[in-house]
Amino acid sequence: MQKNDMAVIEITDIGVGGEGIGKIDGYTLFVKDAVIGDRAEVKVIKAKKNYGYARLMRVLEPSPYRVEPRCRFARQCGGCQIQEMSYGRQLAFKEQKVRNSLERIGGFSPELLDRITEPAVGMEEPFGYRNKAQFPFGTDKEGHPVTGFYAGRTHDIIANTDCALGVQVNQEILEIILEFMEKHHIASYDERTGTGLIRHVLIRYGFATGEIMVCFVINGTSIPNAGELIKSLTAVPGMTAITVSVNTRRTNVIMGESFEVLWGQGYITDYIGKIRYQISPLSFYQVNPVQTEKLYSLALEYADLKGGETVWDLYCGIGTISLFLAQKAGQVYGVEIVPQAIEDARRNARLNGIENAEFFVGKAEEVLPAYYERYEEEHGGEQARADVIVVDPPRKGCDEALLDTIVKMQPEKVVYVSCDCATLARDLKILCGNGYTLKRVRPVDQFPMTVHVETVALLTRDVV
Repeated sequence: MQKNDMAVIEITDIGVGGEGIGKIDGYTLFVKDAVIGDRAEVKVIKAKKNYGYARLMRVLEPSPYRVEPRCRFARQCGGCQIQEMSYGRQLAFKEQKVRNSLERIGGFSPELLDRITEPAVGMEEPFGYRNKAQFPFGTDKEGHPVTGFYAGRTHDIIANTDCALGVQVNQEILEIILEFMEKHHIASYDERTGTGLIRHVLIRYGFATGEIMVCFVINGTSIPNAGELIKSLTAVPGMTAITVSVNTRRTNVIMGESFEVLWGQGYITDYIGKIRYQISPLSFYQVNPVQTEKLYSLALEYADLKGGETVWDLYCGIGTISLFLAQKAGQVYGVEIVPQAIEDARRNARLNGIENAEFFVGKAEEVLPAYYERYEEEHGGEQARADVIVVDPPRKGCDEALLDTIVKMQPEKVVYVSCDCATLARDLKILCGNGYTLKRVRPVDQFPMTVHVETVALLTRDVV
């Protein structure tokens, strides 16, 4: 196949990025927006020796799994990759994605995975689930301010204030801001020139409390006529915090390093289960609270705490999992590299009257090994132990030094919460090669309409 060739293919598989996969005369084509089961006309846009990429031109016979996207920008926007796929098929795709990684990268047998893999945890309503959204601002061809989301693999803004994954109040807030900018001729930031004031607007919403936070990320020191803007925004029911974060750097990093309160307080509160959290503009907090409660409840179920255990929660963020575990554990130690997150974690512990959770700032791969060595020195060669270790690392997975220390500490259980099933499989292979057995695996659909999937895995220490 050559670039610009046209072909008619059957979509028989799905790639890890949600793209449809089909073949013509043995040549594999990856087709964005195609759904398994489609018969489609495609145009080759990039051709390599054994495979290529094609654009979906026309669906000749739609798949039984194809549905009408709720958002009219679904194909253009980079936020959703599989909105054209029925939700049941999305869950099946994510289950298979996790299994494929565990088989190919982890080396786990299909027979074992048949026994221990549980069905993906889905949502009853897989839209309107995001409690946080960051909207970039730009300027259209007529010179008017616009906001929305970036088109796939670009920084071109698709003007849309009504994202199907966000909460409904976002649209009202964004329309107020755009009207204000138009009235006072306040310019959006221009990445090419570094000029313009409004870069992004962050909106957080408390699902349990109804509290709303708006944070303006600006390329300057202040917003002209801010009092008028604040007056308009405070008329929105639930408005609790209006803040500003200054970011004058030429960077793709969204937030500045700090924030200032313009009105109200510097945080909103929300609940996951019975645990209350204070969330600032800079806090890491899971964006899907409905699924987060299911995710953490599953981690707690896998840990199977009886009340006296010592638990380490590595990559603990603002203490979300730690405080969940502290309800059932004897003592919980949380580790997180971001100092602000640890301050949030300590404050959230106090907020909930939890006294059996202690938090440390630092890299998990440095803090835990240092603790292990220090404990051995201070206790005459006695080894530090943990009953349960929970890890919830970033996409890159766990550092080898951390995995080595986990093995040395010999916890009875390791609960691994993963946002990347490839690095999960790699790390589970290491742990299972050093005295642990994989007992349970369950995908959790934290991000419906996208290809991302969270996974919870339970490992137990082999009895010698």
